[in-house]
Amino acid sequence: MTEDFLQYLWKYKKFGFVDLKTTRHEELILQQVGTHNIENSGPDFFNARLIIQGQQWAGNVEVHIRSSDWYVHNHENDPAYDNVILHVVWEDDIEVYRKNNSIIPTLQLKEYVREELMIGYKKLFNKSAQQWIGCDKQLPEVSGFMLSNWQERLYLERLEKKSTLILKLLKDSANNWEAVLFKLLSKNFGLKTNGAAFLSLANSIDFTVLRKCTDHLEELEALFFGQAGLLENDIKEPYFNTLKNEYQFLKNKFKLNAKGVEPLHFFRLRPPNFPTIRLSQLAMLYFKNYQLFSKVINSNTIDDFYTLFSIETSEFWKNHYTFEKESKTSKKKLTKSFIDLLLINTIIPIKFVYARSIGQNPEEDIFELISKLPFEKNSIISNFMDLKVPIENAMHSQAMIQLKNTYCDQKACLKCAIGNYLLNGE
Repeated sequence: MTEDFLQYLWKYKKFGFVDLKTTRHEELILQQVGTHNIENSGPDFFNARLIIQGQQWAGNVEVHIRSSDWYVHNHENDPAYDNVILHVVWEDDIEVYRKNNSIIPTLQLKEYVREELMIGYKKLFNKSAQQWIGCDKQLPEVSGFMLSNWQERLYLERLEKKSTLILKLLKDSANNWEAVLFKLLSKNFGLKTNGAAFLSLANSIDFTVLRKCTDHLEELEALFFGQAGLLENDIKEPYFNTLKNEYQFLKNKFKLNAKGVEPLHFFRLRPPNFPTIRLSQLAMLYFKNYQLFSKVINSNTIDDFYTLFSIETSEFWKNHYTFEKESKTSKKKLTKSFIDLLLINTIIPIKFVYARSIGQNPEEDIFELISKLPFEKNSIISNFMDLKVPIENAMHSQAMIQLKNTYCDQKACLKCAIGNYLLNGE
């Protein structure tokens, strides 16, 4: 038993609220449960309305597992609890008094909760070591219609979460959307292993400097490789030394500082994902697209974006993965699967935030775009598919990642539509 569950029972009236009586056998009529106080200190519910033994009461409600928790939490010394009009508990083990020595009326919930609800609660929260998530054995019972609606809401939640970073970058960039796109693309070109390092690299470059280098691919590569610390060694390779000399010129000209740039990682990466390759591709993207943000905003189909991001490395990297060693010649283009990740993690979120910033409602267009992308392949998605959860596109996979990270891992079943569905046997 948890206080969260008791708050849930009270908030949604998940108990027999007809013929209620306090623990002192007073008639209790529940008119309004009050507003749930989630973020602030003080009683759990504000502005409840009750009738106790014919007397109208308006005030706050506090919820505890046991009545004695009132004293365990030192509420008797906190003025914020002076106007509590009802103490809602699972088990009444002691009388609780106000400062004027009057008894606070108490409702013992365990007398009014259906047994079926308690069975559902135990199934949901008593997770065994063999279970991946608390409801994995019950998921087949969930209505397909309810699950579909919940996936849409979960995906919007995930977009809102990604919006937080975009809004921060926008503030830090003095509302320069082109600069924000560059930083977000950089982060996601680095993927999971080098994402933070690539973002720190982008943050170290004033976007006006990037603008002045976009006419020359070598300047862009020198800028990126130099700021990343990849041009510091002594290597007998003409292209390396060309970039090194170019970077020294740019560093002096623009007073570049790479102090906050995090080190890049090559370990356990497949060669196509080496940071050298990704930085060259990023440089090529900006060499070919001066007004990239405008192109992103004005592109609306998957094919538009596949065309926009159809880029490859510069000539040197066609037969290299590092500066030191030559490799078999191959075109190193952005793959469709990589572009899909850019769409999911960069393009769609920034289009979502931008549309909202100019007063548009982008949800319909966003859902249409994300629903045409294939779902991601990772352990979370594989496990949900094993549990027969329908995952047909990237909207579904993003939704289930949000569900696992934000609800399942946090044991927030009471806030989850699936948890509520199973708990109430709907």
